[in-house]
Amino acid sequence: MSNPPIEIETGPNPTATVLLMHGLGADGNDFVPIANELDLSSVGPVRFVFPNAPVIPVTINGGYRMPAWYDILGADLAKREDEAGLRRSQLTLEALIANEKARGIPASRIVIAGFSQGCAMAFMTGLRHPERLAGIVGLSGYLPLADLTAAERHPANQQTPIFQAHGQRDGVVVIARAIQGRDTLKALGYDLEWHEYPMEHSVCMEEIADLNRFLVRVLG
Repeated sequence: MSNPPIEIETGPNPTATVLLMHGLGADGNDFVPIANELDLSSVGPVRFVFPNAPVIPVTINGGYRMPAWYDILGADLAKREDEAGLRRSQLTLEALIANEKARGIPASRIVIAGFSQGCAMAFMTGLRHPERLAGIVGLSGYLPLADLTAAERHPANQQTPIFQAHGQRDGVVVIARAIQGRDTLKALGYDLEWHEYPMEHSVCMEEIADLNRFLVRVLG
């Protein structure tokens, strides 16, 4: 990572962690305001960890360097994927999960979440993690390397609750792409909670409220 993660703790001695990844071109600060809107007081003190993606050239943006978890090779997100970049960032996120465990938070009290590219990384990492996590959250993103998911997923997270949400008017990651991933995961037997909202490539207050309920459920 270019910079260390941003961390916010809702109280001393956190008993749970929410690892939340930003989207393309943003940084760890992007979702701090969202976390401040959540009320997880009923589950005890929580540590929010907002990692910063590395700064790399992004092909679809003419090679311009920006924070990105992996390269975007073209407008069709499924046809050409940066598998090497996805796997590099997966290792980075696995190291962050290991760090939380070293600080006393068991995997079963860790939620891995993300927006857009960060959503892809939450799915990429959470479904393959070798210990059961508390939950996986995908916002306005998609399932990467979808054809490899069945073979590479780890049985430890087969029963892990998944929250997936998307904007009906999203012009960056079209909702049909998200629905494909949703249907793939449901066909594989995952416990997936789906939400869609009349918005673009963004986050809305109704979504935050639904996410709040999900987090209270999986961490409570």
